[in-house]
Amino acid sequence: MTGALMIFMILCMGMGLFCLYLWLLSPCCSRKEQMKPFEEVLIAHRGLFDNDSQAPENSMAAFRRAVNAGFGIELDVQMTADGKLIVFHDMNMKRMMGIDGRVTEYTYEELLEFPLARSGERIPLFSDVLEMVNGQVPLVIEIKVGLRYKATTVAAAQMLQSYRGIYCMECFNPLALAWYRKHMPSILRGQLSEDYSQEERWIPMVPRFILTNMLLNCLARPDFISYNHKDKRKQSFRICRKLFKGKTAAWTIKSQHELEAARDMFDVFIFDSFLPENR
Repeated sequence: MTGALMIFMILCMGMGLFCLYLWLLSPCCSRKEQMKPFEEVLIAHRGLFDNDSQAPENSMAAFRRAVNAGFGIELDVQMTADGKLIVFHDMNMKRMMGIDGRVTEYTYEELLEFPLARSGERIPLFSDVLEMVNGQVPLVIEIKVGLRYKATTVAAAQMLQSYRGIYCMECFNPLALAWYRKHMPSILRGQLSEDYSQEERWIPMVPRFILTNMLLNCLARPDFISYNHKDKRKQSFRICRKLFKGKTAAWTIKSQHELEAARDMFDVFIFDSFLPENR
């Protein structure tokens, strides 16, 4: 084999691998019009909350405040031990309720014994949140990653079939998005991600690389990428944004300065810890 032929073969292999990478990464970009309701409002992360008040995160009070202020709402859905869908972020209850235990190991009645962040609020049922919001503002619904992600995904999808408001779903687990792609393709789905090389040390190196670079987009073909705004320089995210012209959501914006700095790379903005000047 001549040197020229070897160089040609290496170039062909490199081009082939790059094309494969682009195919694995590419999102769905055909439903940009459906993203407009989420671009027209700012999205209050876990409601318009203050954990030192009577409106802690993911509480009915925080969701009412967001609705009254005209903000969209991002919320987190998990399943209790008795199969009830609740709105709660952490896997462990210690930060918000002072109990060292997994929220999914308790029944809903048991969870009602514990206040959220020393307030008068309790973990709400997903159905109660949907009834209260009633289509007044757009919802960004995150299916929490866990051992029961599929059961949670299916149960939430069934409940949302009767909801008449505007909503989309998102998840860190591409398999939840793949389920939506197959069974409920009309619903907007977003791939949550960030630079896993800096976080989640318990995840092995190869899965961290795959998740950071969203190489399972081929399964989910997400309608938007919801990415940690601090990691917006990651190459795979930039390709989704610049090359594929995909829609993007920024999480979680913590100040007016961060909001303005994120406008060059994001379309949707999920915020907490401050009140934005422009809504």
